[in-house]
Amino acid sequence: MRVAQVKEFGGPEVLVPAELPDPVAGPDEVVVAVDHIDTLFVQTQIRAGEFGGYFDVAPPYVPGGAVAGTVTATGPGVDPAVWTGRRVVAAVSPGSYASLAAVPADHLAVVPEGVGLREAAALVHDGVTALALLDLTDLKADETVLITGASGGMGTLLIQLARSRGARVVAVARGAEKLALVRGLGAHEVIDAGSSDWPSHAREALGEAGADVVLDGVGGELGAQAFPLTATAGRFSAHGAPTGGFAPITPEEATARAITLLGIADVQLTPGRRVDLVTHALSEAAAGRLHPVIGAVFPLERAGEAHAAIEGRGVVGKVLLEV
Repeated sequence: MRVAQVKEFGGPEVLVPAELPDPVAGPDEVVVAVDHIDTLFVQTQIRAGEFGGYFDVAPPYVPGGAVAGTVTATGPGVDPAVWTGRRVVAAVSPGSYASLAAVPADHLAVVPEGVGLREAAALVHDGVTALALLDLTDLKADETVLITGASGGMGTLLIQLARSRGARVVAVARGAEKLALVRGLGAHEVIDAGSSDWPSHAREALGEAGADVVLDGVGGELGAQAFPLTATAGRFSAHGAPTGGFAPITPEEATARAITLLGIADVQLTPGRRVDLVTHALSEAAAGRLHPVIGAVFPLERAGEAHAAIEGRGVVGKVLLEV
């Protein structure tokens, strides 16, 4: 099978095409012919040699993420009449940057009619995490939510899902193009993160009380600036770290204002829970209520260029790979 493999830690150029043996479906597994592959910012950080304490990988390795494709073979314990030919999505770790993937059958979610495999791939991680975050923070109708990194793959989904819950959405993005996108997706107010005094603009939009929920997908200094915008007794989720680190908020700071502080560890999900959430996301897409924003698609053989595009932050929405 064809793969994109990290030959050593480093820049995007270390992610190169390679050939590996085709996977065989083991007990309770299927083989998926991959159509599209999800990419995540964290994959670029792992490739660069960061986050070694969180992810136990060593070159050469094939990055792990998620795939959308068609079941072509089944192993013992899996009914071929049920699964062969089904369009599916699944989280695959490691080894998602590949033309074939062996996946436990109970990790699969069926892609409904009316949803393309490209769109489905864009929902496997970001749709799941977005839904999990809204459940975790218990966002309610008539509450206000501040979303940083709102023009990214997950941010664009969070805007739509928060609107569907009846929340008021204040979205933080950078630059005119991204601000126009998030406004078009339903954000009630948009804030330009490129402005040095963006927190004051956000405070005006939120009102003196602040945001009931802050969903920080950026981390670092911007995440730290977003924390004071959380209402007293509100909820702050520090789940994003494309800046190189999560928002540096201490439990003591949160406790002083009765703020519930959440992090990426709080959205680590079981395979069964992931299947439930991605099935929900796919059903919302099939109903026309959820639209993943896909900014760029690269062939598998050009995965290094995809990583460069992600790191360059010029792409609006998701970056995918195509087999």
